[in-house]
Amino acid sequence: MEKSIQNAVLEQGMKYNSFYLYDEKTILEYTKRLKDSFEGVKFLYSVKNNPYINVVKTVFAQGFGADAASLNEVLLSEKLGLKEKEIYYSAPGKTENDIKGALGKAVITADSLNEIELINSAADEKGIIAQIGVRINPDFGFFGGKGTPSKFGIDEEQLFDNADKIKSFKNIKITGIHVHLHSQELNTELIKKYHNNMFGLVERVCNKLDVSLDFVNLGSGIGIPYAKYDKEADVKALGENIRKLCSIFKEKHENTQIFVETGRYAVGKSGYYACKVVDKKISCGKTFIILSSTLNGFIRPAIAHIIEKYAVDEFPAESEPFYTCKNAFGYIVLNNSDKTEKVTLCGSLCTSTDIIEEDIELKEMNIGDMLVMTNAGSYASVITPYQFASLPKAAQLMLMTDGSVINADE
Repeated sequence: MEKSIQNAVLEQGMKYNSFYLYDEKTILEYTKRLKDSFEGVKFLYSVKNNPYINVVKTVFAQGFGADAASLNEVLLSEKLGLKEKEIYYSAPGKTENDIKGALGKAVITADSLNEIELINSAADEKGIIAQIGVRINPDFGFFGGKGTPSKFGIDEEQLFDNADKIKSFKNIKITGIHVHLHSQELNTELIKKYHNNMFGLVERVCNKLDVSLDFVNLGSGIGIPYAKYDKEADVKALGENIRKLCSIFKEKHENTQIFVETGRYAVGKSGYYACKVVDKKISCGKTFIILSSTLNGFIRPAIAHIIEKYAVDEFPAESEPFYTCKNAFGYIVLNNSDKTEKVTLCGSLCTSTDIIEEDIELKEMNIGDMLVMTNAGSYASVITPYQFASLPKAAQLMLMTDGSVINADE
């Protein structure tokens, strides 16, 4: 952790017991990596992974559009200056009100045949022809083999079987497709194969639906290293692979824009969660560190502890964004002690599940010290149950490149 971040944590710890600190410099670094690696591709920021307004502003300022998973995320993106063709609204279970609220503000991606009908009806009421995308559950799997049942999207075969019915709708026009099969992948070759399969799917869609596409959203999938043993995905190699695919694809589809969703890649490494040691006790020879907020401040380490404690054989593979892997979070004690001790890290909730680590060796801590958890930039604050026990909500702060710290709520 850089000295500037440590200093900011210590300074803000005088004001807040628990808070997130997002580092603008890191966000700029990771967004630049994407832009430098992928030629001819545009990026959509996955707002759901961190909708904190200063984070979103920073990402949008790099020329990224929005991957919105709700009407509220559509409205946030519009509020921050994005236009209709820069906001792509894709989520299952959109209601009639969601669709009516998003029409004219975002490109809506239908997640089911029913949603296509709902969009057609809403567009008819407005007297417009809505240009929409469709999310497809393809015949191929991310890890190879055939496709599998999913709550997301329309099965590829089902979409083609209903081609005539879809063409009969007068107030919609399919202008794009979207697929997302997997998150947090670090295996570069697997992601390459997925992209290869995606370009084959595009050709099938264009031929069987007799459409010309304005956009293809390849989804996300590019992960970030959490544990020390994780190896980063090679974004340069991924970008080069897409460049080669596009060089052939653009011969027939020169006006089709290729999108890649950022997932957690753009901001995941930028976040730190800081909390204060509020008590320290010894019980039956075991040392407990009581922190200001853990499960109700940053829930993911607490979930990881529960899963790892009770899993018998192996840990669940598909449990994102709540669980990623063992040793996913680093713990940094901000004091000058040169001693270490074995401790159990707990929160202040009246529940025995509010534990994040047991018998971990860390620098010796005292009441008032700050403990920092890493990898808190994505799926952190946004999925944490702040209402538990009606305790104060952790603040969200942004460390700017000029050294200032801002809080959007103040």
